[in-house]
Amino acid sequence: MMKKEYHKPVLISEVIEFLDPGRGKSYIDATVGGGGHTTALLARGARVLGIDRDEEAINYLREARTEKDLVLARGNFARIWEIANEKGFKEVDGIIFDLGVSSHQLDSAERGFSFLKSGPLDMRMDRNLRVRAWDIVNNFEERRLDEIFKTFGQEKFSRRIASSICSARQIRPIETTVELVKIIEKAVPRGVRKNFKKRKINEATKVFQAIRIVVNSELLNLEEALPKTVDLLKSHGRLAIISFHSLEDAIVKRFLKKETRLIILTKKPIGPSEQEITENPRARSAKLRVAEKI
Repeated sequence: MMKKEYHKPVLISEVIEFLDPGRGKSYIDATVGGGGHTTALLARGARVLGIDRDEEAINYLREARTEKDLVLARGNFARIWEIANEKGFKEVDGIIFDLGVSSHQLDSAERGFSFLKSGPLDMRMDRNLRVRAWDIVNNFEERRLDEIFKTFGQEKFSRRIASSICSARQIRPIETTVELVKIIEKAVPRGVRKNFKKRKINEATKVFQAIRIVVNSELLNLEEALPKTVDLLKSHGRLAIISFHSLEDAIVKRFLKKETRLIILTKKPIGPSEQEITENPRARSAKLRVAEKI
């Protein structure tokens, strides 16, 4: 078992309050990660199917958790209906999605997710994926890079950054996260860089987010998964989704409003408390939306 906590989950008490787990109830944790939400569900006597596309997460939980009420499956949550049926979770009382990258993935330099650690340009949540961050950074044409940074990162200086990347890779391939960060920093105007430092924001944040989203097809997978969740829920079963950026939240919000089989329970998304943000700064952008099946 890993000594360090694999992933620090967010909004656990809020999720548990809405999902109301208990003996005889079954749930799906579609992004099981280090098992934070799953552990809380199991502690209240529930049966849980934990899904994750990251083999490291599944292997960690197989070693760390031995409860008979926990069933693990490695897979993409875009296939949530198929996986649930294969594992005997055809009708469940609740489903939880904790979207985004895990603490373990960010803290593991060799995974290439973090702009704060030197590592290879990888960013694959599922290491069986063919396209890595390296392939995007070194092979995509400038126009496409600009589009990715602008669309998925909402990066104001997307064109300048794309141009700088293309110029740098003509000399030699961009191999590491640190190399990419330095290129991004130089592309951002000096005055803006000073403002970022005052706000303690890294200039590479949005670009890394955009690349990660494309590598893992995160938004497409989410759009594919959400309609399937309603088919899996029992009447009065609940769907809880935690998102971390506006693109994810917009997809979730649009789906919940459009889906006639659901009643929205959170008029506004629920965020973390000041205490939780202090204890876990990565929780600051989390938004929880919950709906109930009619």
